[in-house]
Amino acid sequence: MSGTLIGYARCSTDAQDLTAQRDRLSELGVVEERIYLDRGLTGTKRQRPGLDQALAAVRAGDTLVVPKLDRLARSVPDARAIGDDLAGRGIKLSLGGQVYDPHDPMGKMFFNILATFAEFEVDLLRMRTREGMAVARAKGRLRGRQPKLSAKQRTELRRMHANGEYTIADLGELFGVSRPTIYRTLQRDNTHAARDDTAMNG
Repeated sequence: MSGTLIGYARCSTDAQDLTAQRDRLSELGVVEERIYLDRGLTGTKRQRPGLDQALAAVRAGDTLVVPKLDRLARSVPDARAIGDDLAGRGIKLSLGGQVYDPHDPMGKMFFNILATFAEFEVDLLRMRTREGMAVARAKGRLRGRQPKLSAKQRTELRRMHANGEYTIADLGELFGVSRPTIYRTLQRDNTHAARDDTAMNG
């Protein structure tokens, strides 16, 4: 590959490690000071400062080196926009060591095919995630946000408030919850009580 090699790597979360990607870029001939990184940014977010710096660093005759296409772009439109930008500036793209010349019809075709598959994989992952959450919810594993007070505590809180012996601040301190939680609990219980009275009288 002629010209300068500029590397780019990305991970979706701060907890993920970029070591493997950086090692792969080094194996492909990219020196450490020419590797640009993005941490905690998904590929679907186009605003990636590390990528912007890498794209700004490459010049005509250089090669942008990325471990895999899904590190560069996660949608076909995004991949094509980046590819067209590189082609217009006379820059080649290396994906895991395979160089794609955007001026070559075959290279352009393979690049578009890879971009399509990358987007398909992301959509498939999203679908599986939604399906998994639906199954977990159906089995009662995802119950949503649970109330801070148990049913017995809410009953006792309501009784103490009705007796007028305690203020809202007193109740919050006794039950270890905030004033807004006390208000919401009383409002919720009063609403339920009103519904029960309506049902009995009806």
